[in-house]
Amino acid sequence: MADTLTPEKRSWLMSRVRGRDTKPELAVRQTAHAMGLRFRLHRRDLPGRPDLVFPRHRLAIFVHGCFWHRHEGCAKASTPKTRPQFWDAKFAANLRRDREVERQLIEGGWRVGTIWECETKDRRDLEATIAALLVHR
Repeated sequence: MADTLTPEKRSWLMSRVRGRDTKPELAVRQTAHAMGLRFRLHRRDLPGRPDLVFPRHRLAIFVHGCFWHRHEGCAKASTPKTRPQFWDAKFAANLRRDREVERQLIEGGWRVGTIWECETKDRRDLEATIAALLVHR
């Protein structure tokens, strides 16, 4: 299916995609707070600026969008039909960066967790995921 938007309109629309304070990230933050957990946001002194940092647990959590970070097996991780070379390079760079940031955090003594966008829809499942990340050592 061809893109129904002009290149200018598509560019404008894509420029509106936010990197922080997204709906999935807010859902994780609200759930963690309701669980009585305290955390820091986007710590600049850590590689990759994790979305949530639990210093007491030495845990850094990233809330990844399924599309941008290629959640394997997820329907939201589809690849656009137009400009496949651009998208393949973009996604490969994102995945390389994710692996490098995770490596740096682990070497720094941190545990790293990822919560996917599609996992933020059900509150009880999200609570269980957060709890599992906190106790898993």
